[in-house]
Amino acid sequence: MSGLLRGQVALVTGAGAGVGRGIALRFAEEGAAVAVHCRTSVSGAHDVAGRIRDMGSRAVVLQADLTVEDACARLVRDAADWGGGRLTALVNNAGVQPTQDLSGMTAADWRAVVDANLSSVFACTQAAVEVMRATGGGSVTHIASVEATHPAPLHAHYCASKAAVVMHARSAALEYGPQGIRVNTVSPGLIDREGLAEDWPEGVRRWRGAVPTGRLGRPEDVGDACVFLASPLASWITGHDLVVDGGVSARPTW
Repeated sequence: MSGLLRGQVALVTGAGAGVGRGIALRFAEEGAAVAVHCRTSVSGAHDVAGRIRDMGSRAVVLQADLTVEDACARLVRDAADWGGGRLTALVNNAGVQPTQDLSGMTAADWRAVVDANLSSVFACTQAAVEVMRATGGGSVTHIASVEATHPAPLHAHYCASKAAVVMHARSAALEYGPQGIRVNTVSPGLIDREGLAEDWPEGVRRWRGAVPTGRLGRPEDVGDACVFLASPLASWITGHDLVVDGGVSARPTW
């Protein structure tokens, strides 16, 4: 690889599996030391960290429940301490995606998704900025979704939380830019995972029929976008939502 992130210290939340795993591995491939966060996927996180070390990069596994504000601050502090007092990149990937119809949704159901997908982003970013502005700046990337602008049935709480994540990044870009901190979002489309075609055959079929590039996304596709936004190549990019969906958003809806 090109070493785009050589010398960086990154924290990737929700990195024990799926998209977070792909992001963490791509950061390491580009030379970053990576703090691999997990909540319940502890064995997966240790596997990711082991693969990073096999590449010759540094890694540490940090466990935290990001629906708890103090845990977010502690996670960032632990990552920075491990990084020698530095944190140059944060990727807010952790989140949940339950399905539920609006008519049966309770306020507690709503809050559970908002706390996991949005409040955690706010708290982790706020804590990371305290470190970054004291050590020369850095980048923050939130993982949003194409559902931030293209709602799906049974996903009202998820779609709303991801739309708010996009606007949080734009607002944070305004306030933190003068302190040398860039904040962006990546909005993935449908990302493949083991068993997805069996669990949701109709959805996968419809996606493949609609996407111009003819395939589902891969975790490393999202990782590539995050690497770019954390790298010097994106030094004049902030407040931007980078859509990574194989072009499906370009399809007409009529």
